[in-house]
Amino acid sequence: MGGKLSRQQDICSHSSGRSALTVPPHYALALHRRRPPAATTFKLNFSRIIQTLDKKNPGERPLAVSLFSGVMEPPKAKKVKHEMEMFGDVRIDNYYWIRDDSRSDPQVLSYLHEENSYTDFVMSGTKHLERQLYDEIRGRIKEDDISAPIRRGPYYYYERTLKGKEYVQHCRRLVPDNGAPASVHDVMPSGPDAPAEHVILDENIKSQGHDYYNIGAFKVSPNNKLVAYAEDTKGDEIYTVYVMDADTRTPVEKPIVGVTSNLEWAGDEALLYVTMNAALRPDKVWLHKLGTEQANDLCLYHEKDELFEVAIETSESKRFLFVTPASKTTRFVFYLDTSKIEDGLMPLTTRQDGIDTSASHRGNQFFILRRSDEFFNSELLACPLDNISATTVLLPHRERVKIQSIQLFSDHLAVYEREEGLIRIIVHGLPPVGEPLQSLQGGRVVDFPDPAYSVDPSESQYSSSILRFSYSSLRTPDSVYDFDMLTGISVVKKIKAVLGGFDAANYVTERQWATAMDGTQIPISIVYRKDLVKLDGSAPCLLYGYGSYEVCIDPWFNASRLSLLDRGFIYVIAHVRGGGEMGRQWYENGKLLKKKNTFTDFIACAEYLIEKKYCVKEKLCIDGRSAGGLLIGAVLNTRPDLFKAAIAGVPFVDVLTTMLDPTIPLTTSEWEEWGDPRKEEFYFYIKSYSPVDNVKPQHYPTILVTAGLHDPRVGYFEPAKFVAKLRDTKTDDNILLLKCELGAGHFSKSGRFEKLQEVAFIYTFMLKALNMLPGSN
Repeated sequence: MGGKLSRQQDICSHSSGRSALTVPPHYALALHRRRPPAATTFKLNFSRIIQTLDKKNPGERPLAVSLFSGVMEPPKAKKVKHEMEMFGDVRIDNYYWIRDDSRSDPQVLSYLHEENSYTDFVMSGTKHLERQLYDEIRGRIKEDDISAPIRRGPYYYYERTLKGKEYVQHCRRLVPDNGAPASVHDVMPSGPDAPAEHVILDENIKSQGHDYYNIGAFKVSPNNKLVAYAEDTKGDEIYTVYVMDADTRTPVEKPIVGVTSNLEWAGDEALLYVTMNAALRPDKVWLHKLGTEQANDLCLYHEKDELFEVAIETSESKRFLFVTPASKTTRFVFYLDTSKIEDGLMPLTTRQDGIDTSASHRGNQFFILRRSDEFFNSELLACPLDNISATTVLLPHRERVKIQSIQLFSDHLAVYEREEGLIRIIVHGLPPVGEPLQSLQGGRVVDFPDPAYSVDPSESQYSSSILRFSYSSLRTPDSVYDFDMLTGISVVKKIKAVLGGFDAANYVTERQWATAMDGTQIPISIVYRKDLVKLDGSAPCLLYGYGSYEVCIDPWFNASRLSLLDRGFIYVIAHVRGGGEMGRQWYENGKLLKKKNTFTDFIACAEYLIEKKYCVKEKLCIDGRSAGGLLIGAVLNTRPDLFKAAIAGVPFVDVLTTMLDPTIPLTTSEWEEWGDPRKEEFYFYIKSYSPVDNVKPQHYPTILVTAGLHDPRVGYFEPAKFVAKLRDTKTDDNILLLKCELGAGHFSKSGRFEKLQEVAFIYTFMLKALNMLPGSN
C-alpha cells in the first residue's frame, strides 16, 4: 500500500479479525451495582451531596459520586440535536458534538474518560484473569530473539528484540565472505570469531519520553552508508524522516517533517517522499537532495484528483523508482531512473479509467501487471525500456486464477497466484538479458503442507537464485523459507519460537464452505484443539471477518490465539465477499451497491457453524476491526439474536455521515469503495446498512467497542457515537463498553507487550460474556 491510508486493519495485527446475550438479572445487578470496598464508609457523608446534585442536575450524577455511592451507571452522553438533510431525507444525529478534530475539547475528553472509567469498573472483577492471560500470552514469546537476517551487499541486516524491552533494535553484521555466491544454506555467523554486531538504531532508546512510538520506514542507502527512517510519536501516521550515518549514528541533516512513511532512496544522495493534503490524502511526490533545505525540495508530481492517492515503489533491481497515482479502480505509472534523476519522471503507462497497472524492471525490459474490466484477474506484460508501447503478453488473463503479485530476479520470475482462495508460488526461469522473452509456460510450483495457509513475499536478493517467503497457517508458526529456484530446495531460515509447550499436532485446521443467500460458496478457515473440541455444539467459538478493499485475510498463525484454543475455543475466519481471497470478482461483488453481500455472507457463515454443530449461538462471539468493524456493526443491527458477544475494533460505523464529508480523511479516495452518497442511489443504499443509522430498539448481545483518539483512518467519534446511540436505544441490560486509547491511533498501543495487554483484555471480555470466568458454572 505504500504510504496510503485506508480503513484496513493491521491484520490483527493480524490480531483479531471481529444470541442475544441475556445476562441473568442477579448477574447484571452485580456488574452494574457492585459496591467498592468500604463504600459504606462514604455513604452517609455523600448522601446529602448526592441529593443536592440530583436536584440541580437530574440524571447527570458525576462519575465520582456514583463510584463512592457504590453505584456506577453507564455513561449517558448528552443529546444535542444536529439535523442533516439530503434528497428530502432528514437525519438527526444527537451525538455529532462528540467529533472534535482538535482532540482537545474538555467536554469530549471528559466523556471519553467517563467511558473508559466505566469500562474499568465493569471489568474490575476480572483483573486477575486478565493478568493471567497476559502472562500466559507473553510467556509464549521468546523475548530475546532476532529476525531472519537478509543479505544486502556486504552486510546481513536484521532486527533484534531484547528481554523486557518493548521495541526492536535495527542491526547489521558484515558478511565474512562477501565474494561467495548466495546459497540457501548460508547462515549468519554469530560466535566470538564472527564480525561484530552493529546496532544502527535502538527504538527502545528513541521511544523514551513518548507514549506512542512507531518506525514506519527504515531504508538503507544503496551504498549502505546512510539510513533514512520515518518516525511517528503520536499515532496519527504523520511522520518525521531522519537521515543518519549508519556507522556513527549521527544525523547528516535536518529532519524532513510532515510526511508519510512512503519514502525511497534515489541513488545514494537523494530521497523521494510523499506528503498529504489537509484531508490526509497522499497527493505529492517530492525529490530531496541531501544537504539541502526541505523548503527547496522539488515537487515531482501533484495529484489533484480527489479520488486518487500517490505512492512510491522501487524495482527489485534498484535501478528505477515508480510513482503510481491510484484510485480504487485505476492506477498508472511513472518511472524515475535513479542514475539520471535530473531527467525527472517519465510516463510508463497511461491514465485510463478502469485500468490498473504496476511495474517492475529487469535488464532491458519493464514488466507490467495489468488489470482491466475485461482482464479482471490481471495479465503480465513485458516491454523494452526504449519502446514501451511494444508489449508482449507473458502470462495471459485467467478467469479462475488471479495474479496477485510478481517478484523479479536477474534470472527468474516468481509469480504469486491465487486460486480457490489459496495462494501459490510459481517460479519461472528467464532467458539471459537481451534475448527474446516470449510467453511463459509451466514453471516450478512451491508446495505447502496445510489445507489453508498464508504466504507472503519477503525481501530477496535480486542477483541471486534464492526466493525468500514467509509461511504460516492457523496451526503453523510464522516461518521464513529460502527457496532455491534452480534446484527446488527449500530451507527453513527462521521459525518463530512459541514457548510454553506448544505442539502443532494438537490442533486441527479445516477448510469448509458456507452457502450464501444467493447460492455463492463462501470459504471458511477453522482451527481448534482436537482433544478439547467435540463438534457437538458445546464449544465456544470466535468468528472473525473483514471483507473490504480486496484485502485477503489468509489463515495466519497467532500465538496469542492459543489462549483461546487451549480453553476449548474454535477459531474461524469467514472469507466473505469484499475481500480478495477468491479473485477480483470476489471483491467487486462486495463493494458499492453490492456491499450488503459482505454482511449476509458473514451471517451465512455463522449459521453454517451452528448448523454443523461447531457451536450454538449462545456461545458464538464475533470480531472485526476497522472496515471489519463496519461488518460487525451491520450484522449486530441485522441479526443480534445470532451472537453472544461482539468485539468491534476501531469500527467504521458512521459510514453515511463520514462519506458525505470530504474534509474527513479517506472520504474522497474511498467513494469508489463505498459509493459517493452525494448521488441519491448511493445515499439511500449506504444509509440502509450504515450501523449508526440503523441502531434500533431491540436486544443486542454483549458488545465491546474500541477507539483511538488520534486515529486518522476511523475517527474516534464514530465508535463513540455508535456506543452512545446504542446505550440510548437498545432494550436489553447486556454489557456495552467503549475503550478509547487516548494516546494512540488506529493500531492501538505501539509497544509489543502493550499490544498484548489489549489482547488479554479482549479475551477476558469474551470469557466474561460467555460466563467462562474461573470458578463460574
